[in-house]
Amino acid sequence: MRWSWRDSRLQAELAYLATQPLGRFATASATGQPDVAVVIFGVDDGCIVTAGFDITRTVRYRNAKTNPRAVFIVDDLAGTDPWSPRGIKVRGGVAVEAHEGGERFRITPEVIWSWGVEEPAAGIPQMTRRTV
Repeated sequence: MRWSWRDSRLQAELAYLATQPLGRFATASATGQPDVAVVIFGVDDGCIVTAGFDITRTVRYRNAKTNPRAVFIVDDLAGTDPWSPRGIKVRGGVAVEAHEGGERFRITPEVIWSWGVEEPAAGIPQMTRRTV
């Protein structure tokens, strides 16, 4: 199952993602060696997609081919007084796919965490975790 536009939480998360220019894309090698890259991204059919000039030369490409698991995080501060962190973390499978004459990564969410993205209930920011 992918994100559904019918859920108000998901609408808030997708709206938040649309305001953010960069995210962090984490992969690990077959032996568990981690790698994190700052990337531009988009959302396509409920999945996170990201590419680059020649992704075949990247550590994340090699990692995705041998260990197709990834984490993607976008976060920022809505304000500092009061302290108002917000963000989204997506964990799931990652695949390399053909796109517009090149290749890109597609991260299919399995678990999504979000915090500070929705209007706080009674002034208390909410953190949610759900399996999709």
